[in-house]
Amino acid sequence: MIDPEKLAHWRQKFTNDQPHQTEGEAFRRAANLGFTELGRRKLPYAGLATLLGAPYRPEVSELADFGGLDVALVGVPMDLAVTNRAGSRLGPRAIRNIERIGPFHQTHGIAPMADLKVADIGDVPFRSRFDLVQSLEDIEAFHSKIHAAGVKPLSAGGDHSISYPILRALGKDRPLGMIHVDAHADTSGVYEGSRFHHGGPFRQAVLDGVLDPSRSIQIGIRGGGEYLWEFSTETGMTMIHANEVDEMGIEAVIARARAVVGGEPCYVTFDVDAIDPAFTPGTGTPEVGGLTPREAQRLLRGLAGINIMGGDVVEVAPQYDATTVTAQIGAQMMFEILALLALAPK
Repeated sequence: MIDPEKLAHWRQKFTNDQPHQTEGEAFRRAANLGFTELGRRKLPYAGLATLLGAPYRPEVSELADFGGLDVALVGVPMDLAVTNRAGSRLGPRAIRNIERIGPFHQTHGIAPMADLKVADIGDVPFRSRFDLVQSLEDIEAFHSKIHAAGVKPLSAGGDHSISYPILRALGKDRPLGMIHVDAHADTSGVYEGSRFHHGGPFRQAVLDGVLDPSRSIQIGIRGGGEYLWEFSTETGMTMIHANEVDEMGIEAVIARARAVVGGEPCYVTFDVDAIDPAFTPGTGTPEVGGLTPREAQRLLRGLAGINIMGGDVVEVAPQYDATTVTAQIGAQMMFEILALLALAPK
């Protein structure tokens, strides 16, 4: 039996002819991002698709202060450095096409875009679609402009080689630590005459003095390429294999990651092949035995409060992604990193 007095109270408070209303401050801030005063909500399937549904502001890249942004969402559509299946150049477009990410982060209880000034500033302008070395230079130059403006970049790749020039841009004055979630350590050497490929960006970043290996942790590593990644252990990186995640448990992995990076500036890079290909088939180098999406979310959410300077999500290759699930997971992981940026020390 429903209490008549309670029912009357609910009917008065939640009358059906009123626009969407909330009482909690965090809920109200989130609702204000998505609803107008008349209770209308933006159609998720109409208008211009942007990263995480953020405002589209490509013009701010011409301003010295990037329009006062706190976080710039950047597309990096380049996959000239792949060793297996190509296609992640289409990753930023696929992630932009994912709707209904956020605005409220249920675990942290925040709406990141209510706490930060965020915009999708478009894609890195490339001079050539053919020249890998030149493309890496273009990525570094664009992210250097963002960094010089005091803005933190959150980038959508592209293959994992894009992290190298981003680290060069962000770590040139002070080497960064790194939280790297991936199936592969990406610290191998020269392939077929080239040191620039998606299997070795973090080797080059360490050798260039922009990445501190003692404050770098690699999580989810697995597969048959272990013999390629001696550089990681030789230089003091912490490596947690996928099977060790099972043995340790996510909470212990989080604790290790937080201890490794400490309170100093760090970068978060997430390769979607860290997730098992049962969930992320749309990627260039799938490896069986990976994390589940929920494990990955728990891991990233456990990093709240780290001193993060930027991040990326890479290797979404939508032509192998018949149901768009890989792009969905990629977009969600971008949102998780955006939440970390909102919770970072000011």
